[in-house]
Amino acid sequence: MKNNHALAYFLEDLWSKGFKLSDEDVRFIYFGKNSTNASQWKTIIAVRVTLKFQHKFDPSFFISVLEHIAKSEIRNKRQAYRSLEKRGFSSKMPII
Repeated sequence: MKNNHALAYFLEDLWSKGFKLSDEDVRFIYFGKNSTNASQWKTIIAVRVTLKFQHKFDPSFFISVLEHIAKSEIRNKRQAYRSLEKRGFSSKMPII
C-alpha cells in the first residue's frame, strides 16, 4: 500500500467491513486532515477512535480527536494512543 493513499485504502476497507460512511463524511475527513495539516496515519487514528467510541461517524468528535493528535510533539502511533489515554480514552476496547 502506498503511503500517499493509505487513508483512501483505510476508508475503502471500512466500507467493505460494513461502516458505510457517507460522501459527506468522507469529505469532512479530508477537510479535517487538510485543516489540521495532519498526516494520514493521524487521520486514520482519529477515524478509528471516533468509530470506536461513538459507534458512528461524529464530525465534531472526530475533529476534536484529530486536533489533539495533530500536535507536532506526537510523532508516532504509540504517543498518539498514550496521549488519548491520558484524556480518558481507554485502550482496553478493541480498535477497529
